[in-house]
Amino acid sequence: MIPRNLVITILLLVLAVAGMGLYGLHLRRQALDLQQRSDTRPVAPPATGPAEKVTIFVPDDEHGTLVRREVSANLPSEPSLKARELVRLIIVACQEKTSKHPLASAAEAKEVFLLNNNRTAVVDVNAAFADQHRSGVLVEELTLASLARTLGANLNGTSEMKLIVDGHERDTLAGHADLTETYSTNLDWHVE
Repeated sequence: MIPRNLVITILLLVLAVAGMGLYGLHLRRQALDLQQRSDTRPVAPPATGPAEKVTIFVPDDEHGTLVRREVSANLPSEPSLKARELVRLIIVACQEKTSKHPLASAAEAKEVFLLNNNRTAVVDVNAAFADQHRSGVLVEELTLASLARTLGANLNGTSEMKLIVDGHERDTLAGHADLTETYSTNLDWHVE
């Protein structure tokens, strides 16, 4: 016969192991929830330069328009770096929770190249920008119009924009908007 105190000790140890296992599962669930809610986008280095007012055109899917916003931003003086920061301003505006044109939280502008004496802006975005972009003619065209109009309004002499993904040309953004062509920075799009 097993002594009573040994049986009680074994039962207490089994209960302690079971309790620790349940607590471990609880901690794992909390860690997964925290990981899903945390912002994993890389932090962009702060832009250097004086604060200046710039005009950005933010897409509004509900009304099919671009909304003109005047914002203050520290922009570098070098034109291609300035262009990249302008594109980032649009992306960040679209990543806000109240955005009427949401973009994926992982979407970002990798680089902007200015060609032909700054006449053509080639915007290089990461794969998440295109792969997680919502599909639809209006939605995709609003994204491209927003980028093109913002660059045209803030960069002297820039008259067209082309979007590439991870350094390569794609046929479409998310199945509709043609990325093989350039877009005019003076697109005739309704602006509020």
